[in-house]
Amino acid sequence: MALITYLFKQKPMKYIYEIQKIMSSKNLMLVYEGEFTQEITKSVLSMTERNLESIGEESGIKRKVFNVMVECLQNICKHADTFEASKEEKGAVFMIGREEGSYVITSGNFIMNNQTEGLRAKLTHINTLDKEGLKGYYKELIKSSEISDKGGAGLGFVDIARKSGQKLDFDFEKVNDEYSFFSFKTKISKELE
Repeated sequence: MALITYLFKQKPMKYIYEIQKIMSSKNLMLVYEGEFTQEITKSVLSMTERNLESIGEESGIKRKVFNVMVECLQNICKHADTFEASKEEKGAVFMIGREEGSYVITSGNFIMNNQTEGLRAKLTHINTLDKEGLKGYYKELIKSSEISDKGGAGLGFVDIARKSGQKLDFDFEKVNDEYSFFSFKTKISKELE
């Protein structure tokens, strides 16, 4: 949002072309910034599905991309509902693009500062696991009573790591005394295994 505001103030009406150039140079297929609801999530998924179909993507790759997107979008919706915040602080960003033989899915959302260390520990642990370790950890989480009323326990992140076959890329940027901005990125290879 800050980039759009900056571009708009600098060059009224030319900011649209600036945004298009940025999206094109970064190979971004879809960018959404704002509050996420179930309806918006459905629309984002639908637009991406149509885009993947229009470029003739393999069904197995489409399914992986779609599944990872669902997990990322659910994570955004889950965290948006966990605290009382202004509309700006509930704002999140979701992007999907292409780079070097992969689809790149990136998301960012605000979370409470007291949630960052627990989430960092889970994601770091997931990144230490190989394919078999992820499978075992997934089963362990399903059997445990760690699952919260919001569906947590990190199952979605384990599933993303399993489906992508990649380490999870993440960061937390402290915004103020209450909130941090959680950035998350994963890649899905365009090659079928």
